[in-house]
Amino acid sequence: MSEKKLKIGVSIGDVNGIGLEVIIKTFADNRITDFCTPIVYGNTKIASYYRKNIGLNDFSFHVINHPDQANDKRANMINCWDEDVKITPGEENETGGKYAFLSLEAAMNDLLDGKLDALVTAPINKNSIQSEAFKFPGHTEYLQSRTGASDSLMFMISDDLRIGVVTGHIPLKDVSQYLSSEQIVSKLQLMNQCLRNDFWIEKPKIAVLGLNPHAGDHGLIGTEEKEIIQPAIERAQELDIFAFGPYPADGFFAGNNYKNFDGILAMYHDQGLIPFKYIASHRGINFTAGLPIVRTSPDHGTAFDIAGKNMASADSFRSALFAAINIVKQREEQKTLLSNRLKTKRLSKDRD
Repeated sequence: MSEKKLKIGVSIGDVNGIGLEVIIKTFADNRITDFCTPIVYGNTKIASYYRKNIGLNDFSFHVINHPDQANDKRANMINCWDEDVKITPGEENETGGKYAFLSLEAAMNDLLDGKLDALVTAPINKNSIQSEAFKFPGHTEYLQSRTGASDSLMFMISDDLRIGVVTGHIPLKDVSQYLSSEQIVSKLQLMNQCLRNDFWIEKPKIAVLGLNPHAGDHGLIGTEEKEIIQPAIERAQELDIFAFGPYPADGFFAGNNYKNFDGILAMYHDQGLIPFKYIASHRGINFTAGLPIVRTSPDHGTAFDIAGKNMASADSFRSALFAAINIVKQREEQKTLLSNRLKTKRLSKDRD
């Protein structure tokens, strides 16, 4: 396999959030360029504002016009707009959303054109980014649409824990009506395939959580487990997926049962992300499984409450960057191995 240095695109997220702060803090360590060539899609004036704000006066981006010009020993930046932008750290407004989308769209265009090897996205504000061009609940749905994928999985990853969700950015009151056995089976297939192809786990063991308290308590506290979730698990097992459950979510995490599984499928967003963020402790990342491209992001949001205060940790963003590099390399290596399989033939029983 080629040992080329991967080009990793980075979208800056909401310009009033902590995106550029964690990006600059990450790339200020020039050892990062030993592992990849970073290309940030943003604007040097805004980057300069945050660079000065956090006191990194000896750091600067190498400015380029397209990925082919990237300096593989520097963190590079492509200016996605020319106009001056008023920065108001910690404030949710249309400006933050507008330029978050311009950054994301430019990076995604280059990724789909094959000019980048992967994409790491800094956090957006899901409300302020809404426009005629972006009518999605979040990154996951946008990326699925842009790539034409039939399905995708929000997959939260850390060293000790991997949690996917069946339903993502929808109101809690709508979760039950969105659930179906077919949807759960689809997510289990995506998770199983991802664990095998992207994380090289030959036979993943996957836990499925129930929807209701005590996983429905045999129908006493809800019937979704018996009518929807259990049939989905049985169907997945027929498809040779090692899926087990449904497990009551509270005892599953409180009793450390999660450590016995390679992946966990939660029924809704907070059921999976609350324990994940607590256990991962700012080291987790979000990986969009099921896409033909590789996209990761930190597991936190825009953090408006600390934006512009030089308080943001770059740990999760850094983890997302290295996860993207590792997943791309593992996909490439598997592709190479599968294309060079040894040919076999049946031996005759009469062979001496």
